[in-house]
Amino acid sequence: MRLLAVILLGACLQVSAKSYAQAITLSEKNAPLETIFKNIEKQTEYVFFFDQAMLDRSKRVTIKVKNEDLKDVLKECLDHQFLTYSIIGKNIVVFPVGLPGIPMGLPTDPTSNFQEIKGKVTDASGMALPGASIKIKNTSRGTVTDANGNFSLNANIGDTLEVSYLGYKTREIMIQNAQPLDIILQSSVNTTDEIVVVGYGTVKKSDLTGSLSQVKSKDLTAFPTTNVMQALTGRASGVRVIQNNGAPGGSISVRIRGVNSILGGNEPLYVIDGFPYNGNPTFLQNSDIESIEILKDASSIAIYGSRGANGVVLITTKSGKKGGRTTVDFDAGYTVQSVTKKMKLMNASQYALLYNEQAKNDNLSPYFTDEQLAEIANGPSTDWQDLVLRTAPMFVSNVTVNGGSEKTRFSLSGGTFLQQGIIKNSNYKRYSVRGNIDHDISKYVSVSFNAILTRLNSRYQNSGLGNRGSDLISAMLMAPPTLGPYLEDGSYRRMTTAYPFISNALINPMIPINEINDGIQADRVFSNAAVTVKPVKDLVIKISGGIENSNDRTDYYANIEPSTNSVGTARIGTKQLTSLLNENVATYSKQFGKHGFTLLGGFTYQDYVATTVGGSGVGFLSDVPGTGNLGSAATPGIPNSSYTKWTLLSYIGRLNYNYNDKYLATVSFRRDGSSRYSENNKWGNFPSAALAWRISQEDFMKSIGWLSDLKIRTSYGATGSTAINPYQTLNQLSSSNTIFGDALYTAFAPGGSLPGNLKWETTHQFDAGIDASVLDNRVHFTADYYVKKTSNLLNRVELPASMGYDYTVQNIGEIENRGMEFGVEANLVDREVKWNVNANISFNRNKVLKLYDGQDINGSSFYTGSLNDFVNILREGKPLGVFYGYQEDGYTDNGNLQYVDRNKDGNISADDKTFIGDPNPDFIYGLNSTTSFKNFELTFFIQGSQGNDIYNLNQAATLDLGMGLNLPVDVYNNHWTPENTNTKYPKISRSLSANMSDRFVEDGSYLRFRTIQLAYNLPVSKWSWKGFRSAQIYVSGQNLITFTKYSWYDPDVNAYGSSNSINQGIDYATYPTNKSVTFGIKCGF
Repeated sequence: MRLLAVILLGACLQVSAKSYAQAITLSEKNAPLETIFKNIEKQTEYVFFFDQAMLDRSKRVTIKVKNEDLKDVLKECLDHQFLTYSIIGKNIVVFPVGLPGIPMGLPTDPTSNFQEIKGKVTDASGMALPGASIKIKNTSRGTVTDANGNFSLNANIGDTLEVSYLGYKTREIMIQNAQPLDIILQSSVNTTDEIVVVGYGTVKKSDLTGSLSQVKSKDLTAFPTTNVMQALTGRASGVRVIQNNGAPGGSISVRIRGVNSILGGNEPLYVIDGFPYNGNPTFLQNSDIESIEILKDASSIAIYGSRGANGVVLITTKSGKKGGRTTVDFDAGYTVQSVTKKMKLMNASQYALLYNEQAKNDNLSPYFTDEQLAEIANGPSTDWQDLVLRTAPMFVSNVTVNGGSEKTRFSLSGGTFLQQGIIKNSNYKRYSVRGNIDHDISKYVSVSFNAILTRLNSRYQNSGLGNRGSDLISAMLMAPPTLGPYLEDGSYRRMTTAYPFISNALINPMIPINEINDGIQADRVFSNAAVTVKPVKDLVIKISGGIENSNDRTDYYANIEPSTNSVGTARIGTKQLTSLLNENVATYSKQFGKHGFTLLGGFTYQDYVATTVGGSGVGFLSDVPGTGNLGSAATPGIPNSSYTKWTLLSYIGRLNYNYNDKYLATVSFRRDGSSRYSENNKWGNFPSAALAWRISQEDFMKSIGWLSDLKIRTSYGATGSTAINPYQTLNQLSSSNTIFGDALYTAFAPGGSLPGNLKWETTHQFDAGIDASVLDNRVHFTADYYVKKTSNLLNRVELPASMGYDYTVQNIGEIENRGMEFGVEANLVDREVKWNVNANISFNRNKVLKLYDGQDINGSSFYTGSLNDFVNILREGKPLGVFYGYQEDGYTDNGNLQYVDRNKDGNISADDKTFIGDPNPDFIYGLNSTTSFKNFELTFFIQGSQGNDIYNLNQAATLDLGMGLNLPVDVYNNHWTPENTNTKYPKISRSLSANMSDRFVEDGSYLRFRTIQLAYNLPVSKWSWKGFRSAQIYVSGQNLITFTKYSWYDPDVNAYGSSNSINQGIDYATYPTNKSVTFGIKCGF
């Protein structure tokens, strides 16, 4: 049988190193090659293809090997033969050296009634599978697919084809006619055998001793997000992602297993392709990411030592595949965004009637005459939300080119993210280019390089300030509906003089939209390179270096505007940041019989430098220069600058031990030295240990057929936090000018902060978990219980004025988090209809265990016009950041608010405050369901939070009842009058006295359909042009349906969560969240 087609294919495809990683044991004397090939087939997943007559002419072989590589065994068998071989997929084709032959599948009997059967083999995503085995059942005839997954062979109608490919489930297909076949193979990779990324290496899931969650590329690209971490919302147990506001490119907060620190920060450490990144990875395109691993327990994160206390997020970008052909992937989506809901506010007539009632209650003359009331009732009513908000487009596109040969792999991509905000004149634009290349110089040395370049441009709108309409969002909601934005001459209406009773802080919302330019341009280069050396067997040494360089420029200019008395205000600021990293890691792996171990050791060094420069000016003759000529300002500002530098030197070590795939142990250690701390406390040690037992590998468990895998594990270890000011432990002086006699001198005095002998914040964590797979690995379950205790908490301690300092920072407290996490992945149906479900739920309880001298720590104060007080508090024995205020107790006889006198002293004072709410959820959850039928795919993703409260400071404006502000229509319909005293709101009066109370605490629980998507996979294999590998069109909706009791725009909000660990769960004039619909296409070539 001639083999020309297979030989040509073998010349085009490369044999991957993984193909040879098969341990073969043989002991044969004077045996025919066919016998040896059959023994190899029994020990591996490979199948031999050969011409029997050719093999009969070969020499017999004597061989004795133990645990040898496949390539070495084949070389020894064929060394003195006239034969050679090629490995294609999981097929080994044996053929004469230099002699072409007849393609497999050609009939040897000329009388046979064979027909030519053609087809294509792909995976579930449409990716062609080159080298897949096509065999006619119960015969020796067959073939393999070419580089594009296509095949052709001769067979009879009624024959059954066996289609197989390494890592995929074998399919049997009966030939019913001569039409081309589209054959889709499903992955057979056992989830427990999947490779996951861990700190400084990779490991099989089955060998994990720690707690880890993985989110793959398909989930990350389910819907467009400005920040890749938004895509983690609800997809990983123990991870809470909070949208601080809905602005384009708006900040988010990520919390892994609760909050651990007051001043030290609570964001996790992000490690991008091995480079620790100090910030949120907003510059990454979702489509560039291969997978994200979230490390949660001490065994997983202790290897990152002083930066691992809040968890570690490992981000791996896409790369080329060894021996794979070059592929091109393109995806693009056009999105239409709108506000999730509009607030129901009073119309013009209701506004006028309400404030006339207020005037009457305060014994004042009516603000509006009967004639004016009639004119208002019959005239227009300004909807300020319609003037400020809009339906906004967003366009996202990305092109990725992947490829590789035996020695070189590469991946290149370019993308754009163009988002217009739902508030006019706000936007976010990101342009990115990414590339990586890996090259094997020899079998002992390889090199790699990757780089990410991004440019970001964004324009902001001033939301989140509150105070009676002094910012855009609150002004939009509070501006009177009886007034329009412009006067008859086209100039802006001055709100503060429109009515005599109106707030002096209220602005015209159209002014910041049209007359203020507040933006940023940020350029970032993120790159690293590595050399990997294998000097001896089982030893790998990797030396890598990386750089992060960013240049940010912010520009603010408020135009000259008479209606606001603005004479032109300009501010500019620049920030330059350079972070250098060097890592040197050696890994030694060895197997001794049933004993296997991997030893890792190394050291790392990181250097960080940031500089800022700023300038400002007030009073300009023209708006034309903008921020381009600060020197022409009538009142120049004082220039400012800063310089920050820190270094971190670390030594790392880890030992993984495996006995017979049953008993697993991991021990790790990291020693960090930081320039941030004083000489006596520069170094910190962070050890961890973990044990795991794969019970399913025990003999007494083998009889349980439905149990595929069962592992229990436990870990304990320490991590830390270095997120303090780099100069916090040094003596600092501040300068000021002073006059002695007739001369001006510069004097120096102690700075505001007294340096303290600070120690590392340290988190000790215990974790116990279980991983299980059942029903032939169709259902996977994981559960964890953890206890985290953070000690030496950093916080400010106020000092008496006599000391010359305002405060000092000390290690003063302890916080505890404990909780449970559950996750399940299930392949519920795997027939013509396929249904997969992933779900998770997480419970966390935190408690403040210890504070300085047991004293409470108050959160920041908020001024809303009628209120000026703090809301959150830290108190021993209570959850972090609970709401603290007054309890309302109905109304007085004249309709004013009344509060509970808790200490019974006859007065309402701060002593009557109590706990009125908790911003921490009882549990968070997520559920993803994907159903496919033929070429259609339906996905919906549900995510939610239960039991958390929101302090809605927006509602505080409803108590500014005499300031001329527009109010929710509910105030008009449901306020106190002498005839109706059982109401939601008090009497309409300027004399109202209010406090921070439980009136503003609302249930923030919600259940949201985060994504609903319908996709159709186009039948590209039937198209005449064969350039397409795959093509999909889809329509998806984001945030279309939300179930919640929260009264304001959106419950997924945390106005101050990113800047302060205490001020949690507050909504105050924040940029509204949007809902959207996306139309998209994905193509593979």
